[in-house]
Amino acid sequence: MERMNPDDTASIIYLSVLGAALLLSYVVASRTNIAKSFQQAGIWALIFIGVIAAVGMWDDIKQTVTPRQSILSDQSIELPLQSDGHYHLTLEINGVPVEFVVDTGASQIVLSQKDAARIGFDLDELSYLGQAETANGVVRTAHVKLDRVTLGDITERQLRAVVNQGDMFGSLLGMTYLNRFDSITISNGTLILRR
Repeated sequence: MERMNPDDTASIIYLSVLGAALLLSYVVASRTNIAKSFQQAGIWALIFIGVIAAVGMWDDIKQTVTPRQSILSDQSIELPLQSDGHYHLTLEINGVPVEFVVDTGASQIVLSQKDAARIGFDLDELSYLGQAETANGVVRTAHVKLDRVTLGDITERQLRAVVNQGDMFGSLLGMTYLNRFDSITISNGTLILRR
């Protein structure tokens, strides 16, 4: 049997004492109608237990409400359609997790200024010599190389990308990365990438 650590024990004791104090104060405050007081106290106790259970199961609930990517054993990746209408894929770039919007209309991997800085690029040192046509007009871009791009147990090295000098809501994962997969299919709201 696994032993509880002292922090878990202290939390349980604290929550039990807090719940008992709330219950006692409620019963004392409404002594005139004891049956109704116990009924309402029972309802509050159930709410209290429900909140504790929800906090304890939050990771499972979050996966159900906003499903994330799944890497399967047959070297396929499943990406559920997100509430914004896009497919998102998180890659580790040089050890830093970066969330991308999968964009089959983009020819390259396009990093936002924020993500490029998080990865370790010095934005002031980049040479913005390229241009890209976007929905917001022409923007300047800087060519960079990504030393290590990891997805599950798949690692790519020295991938070319561009850093967009314009305002972006996030980074885009274009065809220079997506072409490394044998197939890209969409079925029942799920984008499936297979090697």
